[in-house]
Amino acid sequence: SFAYFTIKDRLPQILTRVIDTLHRHKNEFFEEHGEKGVEAEKRAISFLSKLRNELQTDKPVTPLEDELPDAALWNQYLDHQRNLSNGNGEPSWFQSPWLFVECYMYRRIHAALAQNPPIDNFDVFKEGKAQNFFESQEAVIALCTYFQELLKNIKDLDEKQLKEELFKLLQVSLWGNKCDLSFSAGEDSSQKSSPLQSLANMVPYILVNDMEKLWSLLVNAKNNRTERSNVRVDIILDNAGFELVSDLVLADFLLSSKLADEVYFHGKSIPWYVSDTTKQDFNWTIKQLQSANHMWMSRCGINWEGNLKKGVWIFCDHMFWTLPHDFSGMGGVAPDLYAELQKSNLIFFKGDLNYRKLTGDRKWEYSVPFHQALNKFHPAPLCSLRTLKSDTQVGLKPGQGEQIQASEPDWMVSGKYGVVQFDAGL
Repeated sequence: SFAYFTIKDRLPQILTRVIDTLHRHKNEFFEEHGEKGVEAEKRAISFLSKLRNELQTDKPVTPLEDELPDAALWNQYLDHQRNLSNGNGEPSWFQSPWLFVECYMYRRIHAALAQNPPIDNFDVFKEGKAQNFFESQEAVIALCTYFQELLKNIKDLDEKQLKEELFKLLQVSLWGNKCDLSFSAGEDSSQKSSPLQSLANMVPYILVNDMEKLWSLLVNAKNNRTERSNVRVDIILDNAGFELVSDLVLADFLLSSKLADEVYFHGKSIPWYVSDTTKQDFNWTIKQLQSANHMWMSRCGINWEGNLKKGVWIFCDHMFWTLPHDFSGMGGVAPDLYAELQKSNLIFFKGDLNYRKLTGDRKWEYSVPFHQALNKFHPAPLCSLRTLKSDTQVGLKPGQGEQIQASEPDWMVSGKYGVVQFDAGL
């Protein structure tokens, strides 16, 4: 299975990169923290080398021994996995659900640093995320330029034109999800060309296209809003770099076109899956745009900083996003987050990991309805914007998946196909 190759090949590669990154920063740790920094770096590397060995030799997945706030929830989940194995011994790396052990690896990487001050705030993935951003410069410039030109006449657009622009920016955000560093095990996956030129050619690769449903939901919400009720859109973010910029443009369009009054962004509270967006990445990206020596890039950055100051954009993180649980468990594990999402008019879930957690990462029949796979997770109307990079996909027409499978055996993991998949909720 694709899961097997991920655990066997990709995850050890990612761990090796992390160890290498710490090695390369040794002098910096020494300059900043003296001998303490170097000692911490050595301890973290030894912790990570041990982790890599456990993974490669299929050792049991051990309980977390740190005092971090989510440790108890993780260990409860581990007990739950143990009970599932029906006395067949301890769950090990290759005898456990892929989603669980992959999340577990990233949580252990976090522990390796968090337990070793003074380097406990060092993000081992930061360099890769920054590099992805800089290597996608041309695409970022093209997108910011297009968007700023669009804003000049946005007031004059009729409903049909607004809808066309929304659909374009939804597709840019969808295909932006191809830029995923955990998928390429950290190899360059930046967006090189203008993302707008090839949209028409990509439409056939959108396997489920619910953009019309999104449009009617947003227009209805806009027309039914009252003085007291704002239209709120939430975006559960995925990768930093170009994808994040495409999400910010989409969010700005929703505000500028009055389809939404406020946008909540949800990021990760710790470095996660190599390129996932943390609060630091979010703020860093906006600062980079602000200070860019390109007029439209910096205009975007300045406006977006303004949106945050005015409180019409809100960034939040919650530790639930970096737990191994499916989203159907959110109501029980993180009732505060579930209640917060219930205030939304529409929630976008970006990317593959969020899709796996929405659908429980199961081997569903392709034609199982999306609503069914969500397993009662319905805080609000929601939409997955995802390019396919793992073996789970639901909501296809009968025979659609089998037909592609016949000519492209790796269609579910190549990142070539995408979905804009909507569920209206209850």
